[in-house]
Amino acid sequence: MYSHDVVAQEIYGEDAVRVTPPPVTSFLNGQTPGAEHSSSPDTVPPPTIPEMENVTRVRLVQFQKNTEEPMGITLKMNEEEKCLVARIMHGGMIHRQGTLHVGDEIREINGVGVAKQSVEVLQKMLRDARGSITLKIVPSYRNQPVQCEIFVRALFEYDPSDDDLIPCSQAGVAFKIGDILQVISKDDHNWWQAKGWGRSFSEAAGLIPSPELQEWRTACTAMDKAKHDQALNCSWWNKKKKTFRDKYLAKHNAIFDQLDLVTYEEVVRLPAFMRKTLVLLGAHGVGRRHIKNTLITSHPERFAYPIPHTTRPPKKDEINGKNYFFVSHEQMMTDIAANEYLEYGTHEDAMYGTKIETIRQIHEQGLIAILDVEPQSNRQSMYNL
Repeated sequence: MYSHDVVAQEIYGEDAVRVTPPPVTSFLNGQTPGAEHSSSPDTVPPPTIPEMENVTRVRLVQFQKNTEEPMGITLKMNEEEKCLVARIMHGGMIHRQGTLHVGDEIREINGVGVAKQSVEVLQKMLRDARGSITLKIVPSYRNQPVQCEIFVRALFEYDPSDDDLIPCSQAGVAFKIGDILQVISKDDHNWWQAKGWGRSFSEAAGLIPSPELQEWRTACTAMDKAKHDQALNCSWWNKKKKTFRDKYLAKHNAIFDQLDLVTYEEVVRLPAFMRKTLVLLGAHGVGRRHIKNTLITSHPERFAYPIPHTTRPPKKDEINGKNYFFVSHEQMMTDIAANEYLEYGTHEDAMYGTKIETIRQIHEQGLIAILDVEPQSNRQSMYNL
């Protein structure tokens, strides 16, 4: 799949392409460029700068489309009934090729004029087109918006095929509660461009409702069901609308304060790294030991528990280093004085403790150490793990 400009230079046609007569210079009337200072009663002065600014610049753009992949653009009609590129989907075919830009006016599609055609018809023409596609456009020459890139967690479920408000259902991104979305563009106040992160999402971006639109939708549904206020007419809910001139119409309505409206939660993408230690904190009896044993039993290849040290004598058949490390009282007191223990305590005249070196040995094995230490443990030593 490729694309190129058929005409690299600007084309000035005769079919309403130029809105002013062609500029006439002196050498077009028979003079040479070098004789431009000679006086002649037939000399026509060159056009002024304002006249040149009224020239409509038209460009032909051609590209190949031989697959079912959507072009990745949506169209709209402005007040002058001109067909404009409303948005370009990030990662889509047109975005990758860079052949069109937001705001470009499309005048012809494969030689067929777009005048008096509906947006639905034009979108279908582009969707069904195959082979070589030629567009006659008037470039917008607008500055490209700065690309935004944030991550959000969806707090509601969305299916574009069930949305009567989306400009193009095929361009929507379906997601479930908890899905992570990468927001690419927020230029449209009602429809953001985003792509799903992870799972089986497409690489190309699509449309998702903005928080304001979704909040308005939720509030309107609640008002319609409860019939809370007959003065607020939500009959437009059942009609398909492609543009919203008023942002957040009921922003200051009291009913919004009564609704728990949730849409997206901004999250931060962290680089992948090995979590060396998992610390379980909680009051006695909340199940820390059960969680620890469950994790180690279910995933022994990932988790391990540091074997504690004790001053009590070993019981019959106990092996040093299997369930406990057995040390003398003097040795343990020396190590405690050297801050080598994360935590320690006394039980039945014997001392028990978790040594920092034991935790580090687990890290060296590529495992995650699980700790169910007390909250008052040596925090400074924990930071150094």
